[in-house]
This record gives sequence, C-alpha cells and structure tokens, in this order.
Amino acid sequence: MSKSHKSGFVSIIGRPNVGKSTFLNQVIGQKIAIMSDKPQTTRNKIQGVYTQEDTQIVFIDTPGIHKPKSKLGRYMLSIVENTLSEVDVILFVVDVEQGIGQGDRYIIEQLKTVRTHVILVLNKIDLVHPEKLLPTITSYKDLYDFAEIVPISAKMGNNIQPLLDQIRKYLPEGPRYYPEDQVTDHPEQFICAELVREKLLEVTREEVPHSIAVQIEQMKKEDNGVVHISALIFVERKSQKGIIIGKHGAVLKEIGRKSRQDMQRLLGSKIFLELWVKVKKDWRNQDVVLKDLGFHHD
Repeated sequence: MSKSHKSGFVSIIGRPNVGKSTFLNQVIGQKIAIMSDKPQTTRNKIQGVYTQEDTQIVFIDTPGIHKPKSKLGRYMLSIVENTLSEVDVILFVVDVEQGIGQGDRYIIEQLKTVRTHVILVLNKIDLVHPEKLLPTITSYKDLYDFAEIVPISAKMGNNIQPLLDQIRKYLPEGPRYYPEDQVTDHPEQFICAELVREKLLEVTREEVPHSIAVQIEQMKKEDNGVVHISALIFVERKSQKGIIIGKHGAVLKEIGRKSRQDMQRLLGSKIFLELWVKVKKDWRNQDVVLKDLGFHHD
C-alpha cells in the first residue's frame, strides 16, 4: 500500500533576521526569497512549494513580526496575523545564538491567540556549542507548548529533512495544489523586483535604509529570445538617489550586473536590464504608492 498524499500550508514566522528566507531557499533549492543580512527585507507573502511523491508543502514566508512604526509596518503585521489562522502548521524560527528576546516573547503572545500547530525551529545551531542548546530549548518550552522542537542550520542545510518529516506529520491528507515543477506562485516580475532590491541592499550596505522599493515597469521577450526588463527604484530622498547611482553611475551599474546574473539563472534567458532611480517622498506612508507597489490590503 502506498503512503497517502498529504498537503498543506505552512507559515514561517520569526523575528527579522533569524534566517526564514535562508531556510525557504534551502528547502526549495532555488533562490526565490530575498536573502539579506539586513532586517525587514521580506514584505510580501512569498510562497515556496516543496513537492515530493507523497507530500506537497506550500510555504508562506511572512514579514518578521515586529511592533509597527508606519502604515507599511501595520500592513505587514496584518499579513502575518491573517496568515497564522489560515495555515496548517506554523514554523516559529528563532536564532539560538541570540537567545530569547523581547521580539520572541511578543510573537509567542500572538501565537497564543491561534489554534494552529506550532513547531519551534532553533536555527543557526552551527554557531553555538551543543551544550548551549538545552537551556535555550527549556526557556522556550516554559513559555509555550510547542508541537515539536527542531534544531537546524538553514545555512548549512543541517537537519532540514527531519524538520520536513515533522511538518508532514501535522498536514492533512490532500491533493497537489501546484504542478511539481512549480516552486513559487509569484509571477517572475515580483521575484525580479525582489532580486534587484536584494542587490541594492547588498551593494549600498549601510548607506541606504529600508526606504527603497522596486517596481518592474516592463518585462518583454524579444523575438531573439532576449528578455527586456526595465525596473524603477524608488527612494525617499534625493541624497539616496545619489548613493544608489554612485560616481559616474558605478554603483547602479554594479547593482544591474548582479541582478542580471540572478535573473538569467531564474528565467533561463538572456536579460537586457534597465534600472531607473526615482525620488518619491515618504512613499511608505502613502496608500496610493503602497498600492502601486503591490502592497494590497486583503
């Protein structure tokens, strides 16, 4: 007798920067969620689809839960809260190296309001001595009754399979929602915009805070197979525009080069990429701009 087919939706939550996107990319095996060592990089529900013969897990990568400071922040938090009650399993990812923090306690308070199975994922075990693990596990156990507790290293790929096995345990029997070769339900445009944003953060480092957004204006395949992409980078101040363009356009060129490489891998075609930088004052608090950038309220 063959094993029954199980499928379901799994939400990945946790403080900013604990490795949620790294975990998702490790599982799906392709670069679909933006990875950056700066917090607050994931703004939308990025879904990664993991398919095996007897299992399909649809991952929903939510923004890091944090106390909101702007309209965008409040919108991001509402996505998280809506998602939690709709999924079959919640993965609460924490950074073992940092230990339990205020943010983790805040998330646990939110978790007490939902009735979903919660698996505690202790990430970055490659960075701590094994002896440090047990007290950390105990401190979390005292605060919440987790369905399972699994230590992993998302970066090194340690213990990922056992975690997937645990997730499967809590999924209902169900069909395949997506074809097996599909890894995400976001259109390529969204992922390309995310890739540009990732490179922006990587190249400009500390100089440009999270006041940037990227919108793909055009994505067209020419007859010769080349995909022509033009992207708009929004910043809040003129000085930020200067930083992103750089001396003689050098910084923007570097961002374009790195983005193009990733896009070519993603789309499997030659890419012609044009980047434009535009100042839009205080875009994070303007409903109409948020709407243009795809932050729609559910």
